[in-house]
Amino acid sequence: MNKKLLSDVLDATVVPGFSRVGYLLRAQLGKWSPVSEMNLAGRVVVITGPTSGLGAATARMLAATGAQLVLVARNKEKCDAIAHELHSSFPQCNPVVVIAEMGDLSAVASASRQIREQFPRVDVLVHNAGALLQERSVSPQGIEQTIASHVVGPHLMTTMLRDVLRAANGRVVTVSSGGMYSTALPQLQVGESLEMPASNYNGTRQYAYAKRAQVTLNEMWAHKEPNIEFVAMHPGWADTPGVQDSIPLFRTLTKPILRTSAQGADTIAWLAAVRSLPEKSGTFWSDREVRSVHKTPMTRRADIEAARDALWAWCNEVIQPFVV
Repeated sequence: MNKKLLSDVLDATVVPGFSRVGYLLRAQLGKWSPVSEMNLAGRVVVITGPTSGLGAATARMLAATGAQLVLVARNKEKCDAIAHELHSSFPQCNPVVVIAEMGDLSAVASASRQIREQFPRVDVLVHNAGALLQERSVSPQGIEQTIASHVVGPHLMTTMLRDVLRAANGRVVTVSSGGMYSTALPQLQVGESLEMPASNYNGTRQYAYAKRAQVTLNEMWAHKEPNIEFVAMHPGWADTPGVQDSIPLFRTLTKPILRTSAQGADTIAWLAAVRSLPEKSGTFWSDREVRSVHKTPMTRRADIEAARDALWAWCNEVIQPFVV
């Protein structure tokens, strides 16, 4: 069995593919070079949500490459701490700290202006921030918090950094989740919503809606912005603080096979670092390989142009007052 066929079998059977087993087999078969050995000197990489889990692991890998890191987080104390850690471990790394809650559109707009003013070009923007919430809450703008921080905030930041990304022929990397496979794209054009109401709120399902929307927007951005590369990915099942806090039962049942944060983050950092994208813009990745965005006929049937256009229009309408 060749390595591509084995990888596809692992992915189709989900559990081995998403677990530590899949990562280790693919890394061995592919003879992966560590991201930390790549040279990104002179390149500007913006990472949201860098203070723990996948974001921190991504920042640690990229700090070793000589990249100029820009760390965007909501908690200044935690962000200063990870910046200090990175500089202590890699003296050539002097991260810039930018404070913003990605679900607060005013804060995202302010952070985007700060980045744009300081850096005339941005080579990579990594959208990693977000969380799986078990109780419904809303952003300062009244948007359900999961959608605000995973979908609308990143869409605003990409829009506002578009010119500095174009200047670098840059790349946007969106961290999605395998959970999106379980959910079809909501049909906003016929009155459906991305935001679940309080009456039947389910945090796991809301998270899946957000992740499905991210992958769809990734494809649409690639079509609309040919001078910027767009990729999305899922990290498999990793033992991060978010998993520990949000879905503790899942973590208890799967702990022996969960990936480390570094294993989950490997493809994020690799997509940020690899100089020539091996596949076309708009693709969806896991373990350094392109994956399908659908596993069931249900999600494929819902992925129609009208629903995509309605999602794009809704996102642009929501962010419009904040785009400067």
